[in-house]
Amino acid sequence: MEKQIDIMRQPRLKIIETLSTFTIEQLNTIPAGFSNNIIWNLGHMVAAQQGVCYKRAGLPLWIDEPFFNTYKPESKPERFYAEEDLEKIKGLLLTSLHQLERDYKNGIFTNYPAWITRYGVEIASIDDAVAFLPFHEGLHIGYIMAIRKLV
Repeated sequence: MEKQIDIMRQPRLKIIETLSTFTIEQLNTIPAGFSNNIIWNLGHMVAAQQGVCYKRAGLPLWIDEPFFNTYKPESKPERFYAEEDLEKIKGLLLTSLHQLERDYKNGIFTNYPAWITRYGVEIASIDDAVAFLPFHEGLHIGYIMAIRKLV
């Protein structure tokens, strides 16, 4: 599990570093042909991790419900995200992985039901869920990398 968490941690650290030179306006820009912006994609990575790991397991989210609803699947940016929003997301990108690792080690994911992702992948355990997350995050990092060239 530690290796899988690290596989998510390293790209998250790199994307935070990569985006450090962008203005808050650039991070909020939705380029033509896209339905979201860089900040939304970052927040979505946290919300998706919470949904896939905790919500699917019938456990309470580690993040607050308004944050989850803002960035959950099928949502889109509804407002301008301020510097405070960005700082919260950057913090959660790292702390959410630490919490996931702790909760996994503490064995809280005992009742994980099987489900099929929109990509046709069957997830039948927390181990499957954690293995799926780098794929999902890779998609969103790809969107971020494309958007950053247009803002």
